Amino acid sequence: MNDIISVERQGAVATVRIDRGEKRNALTQDMVLSLTRIAMEFQDDTRTACVVLTGNANEFSAGIDLGDPARWDLNDKSFIERRAIAQRGARMCRAWEEMPQLTIAATEGLNVGGGIALTLACDWRVMAESAFLYVPEVQIGIPLGWQTIPRLVNLVGPSRAKQIVLLGDKMSAAQAREWGIVDFVVPDGSARDYAHELAERIARMPDVAVRMTKQSINSYVNALNHLSSHMDVDQAMLCGLSSEAADSRTKFKK
Repeated sequence: MNDIISVERQGAVATVRIDRGEKRNALTQDMVLSLTRIAMEFQDDTRTACVVLTGNANEFSAGIDLGDPARWDLNDKSFIERRAIAQRGARMCRAWEEMPQLTIAATEGLNVGGGIALTLACDWRVMAESAFLYVPEVQIGIPLGWQTIPRLVNLVGPSRAKQIVLLGDKMSAAQAREWGIVDFVVPDGSARDYAHELAERIARMPDVAVRMTKQSINSYVNALNHLSSHMDVDQAMLCGLSSEAADSRTKFKK
């Protein structure tokens, strides 16, 4: 996956970059597994103080790849195998959330569905002015998964979370900042640079204090997250089996 997902280190700052070219950074199963491994490797990294997660100049991610056979062609898989595959996204997000380093997601262009789930698992989000995001899961017949609901509710509250997930409207960077999904909005083309500036500031601070502060805040705000969302993969699998969901996926891909 080195040609799609790269890891670069400069001093105490690491950059994880997703660039799938013409595929708009849609997340395949191989990419999900690779991003999970990368996050878990940072657990034992005592030299890195901050990690910047970014896409390419045109998009962060178009979400889960609806054309990836490893995710959708599962007729030969047992139910337990299908469930294990469906749980990969949640494990990826949780691995990023539990990294000891401060994490900053930098977004240019679009960010959709599973891409939003990944950025919400980061500590801060930087978004370019003309970038936008939207959550189409309900439109393709499944609830928003990957244990994203409690993270979203923590940021925007229950009413706005329902609007984002159920209405599925495209949201501008300005609205995302106003609603609390995004922390910083910057001129187009500068999201990654701004995220690096923030990362360098963090890297100059005492690392132990930064890590302990992140752990304390996350432990408090995320205390009930897993309890409230531990079966969201089962909800998505149940809904996804319906003929309505299959029809919706076909229309959405078109």
